[in-house]
Amino acid sequence: MEIGYIKPREITSEMKESYLAYAMSVIVSRALPDVRDGLKPVHRRILFAMRELGLTHSAKYRKSATVVGEVLGKYHPHGDVAVYDSMVRLAQNFSMRYPLVDGQGNFGSMDGDNAAAMRYTEARLTPLAE
Repeated sequence: MEIGYIKPREITSEMKESYLAYAMSVIVSRALPDVRDGLKPVHRRILFAMRELGLTHSAKYRKSATVVGEVLGKYHPHGDVAVYDSMVRLAQNFSMRYPLVDGQGNFGSMDGDNAAAMRYTEARLTPLAE
């Protein structure tokens, strides 16, 4: 490879290879759960934010919107719905073998019912998540 030399390349093949490389990078680093603990980065960020807020299993429940706002503001600026849906999943005993979030309110059901809006639910960590 020569410095200062630009190698001509077909735009379609460059776009195809670049897109595939980017897509694989996203899938491996964000979309697939980690083999070590089964968590995605957003799950880890939620648990970390809850710990930083002091939401241990013995603490009072706090509004889910507080947790989502903390995660969005400091760790995961990708949209409140994605963060809230991930937190809901961590609280559902039918989604996780061992729930990591102790939710109070309507966190959905096995029948496909959606969770209530984040302003109506509250959460804290389970003892296992600490």
